[in-house]
Amino acid sequence: MKLRKITAATAAVLALATAATACGSDNKSDGGSSSGNGGGKTIKVGIKFDQPGIGQKTPQGYAGFDVDVATYIAKQLGYDADQIEWKESKSADRETMLQRGDVDFIAASYSITSERQQKVDFAGPYLLAHQDVLLRAADTAIKSPSDLNSKKLCSVTGSTSAQNVHDKLAPKANLLQYPTYSACLTGLQSGAVDALTTDDSILAGYASQAAFKGKFKLGGFKMTNENYGIGVKKGSDLKAKINSALEKMVSDGSWKQAVEKNFGPANYKNEPAPKIGNIVQ
Repeated sequence: MKLRKITAATAAVLALATAATACGSDNKSDGGSSSGNGGGKTIKVGIKFDQPGIGQKTPQGYAGFDVDVATYIAKQLGYDADQIEWKESKSADRETMLQRGDVDFIAASYSITSERQQKVDFAGPYLLAHQDVLLRAADTAIKSPSDLNSKKLCSVTGSTSAQNVHDKLAPKANLLQYPTYSACLTGLQSGAVDALTTDDSILAGYASQAAFKGKFKLGGFKMTNENYGIGVKKGSDLKAKINSALEKMVSDGSWKQAVEKNFGPANYKNEPAPKIGNIVQ
């Protein structure tokens, strides 16, 4: 009789343990942001927090072209907008964040380069940008990169953009380094600088801000090719899934809508949506 009581008690304990294990297994398969299959609590996405028109943290939330692209991708992976956990991805931190698993993917004006491809994988590209200059709307003196000679050319501290122009196109340009693009814009507006240089998509984002509407224009010089891709951890199966999402975003018109929404006020003459895997040199 005593043996039967112990057996019954043990069976009850085992039943409870089995049920708990089953519940834990279900939660694990449904949750976790790295699966990319939705059903989990969140998906972690890296973006820029300080680039208007591209990726910006505002009092109202997050906005910009990369934010719209990332939100669309997350939706295709099974995550609603309120399930996205946005992470600031500064340029110098992007590869490390992916390698450590801090984020599931990064959409942060992230140019695909052979050096970066040694460390991470890229889906896309989803935008072909070019290095360009931003000018005052009334400026008629700067019509080509060579016209930047003897002009005050601004970029942010640590950027190679202005140096590239100086070394290759306008050796007599007067290079100025400001701490932020916003500071360069203020200088451009006041006349302290003559031009601001970085990727045209970034310039268009800044120029599209309500405070600067109609005050600036892009030079349209297309001095380099910048193939923006979605960064994922090396070997991640998310690459193929994100590529499929990007193709759908283009085909259903959402990509074009995002471009017009974020860059339209600057009259940004964007390139057509690039083909997946087509890296323009």
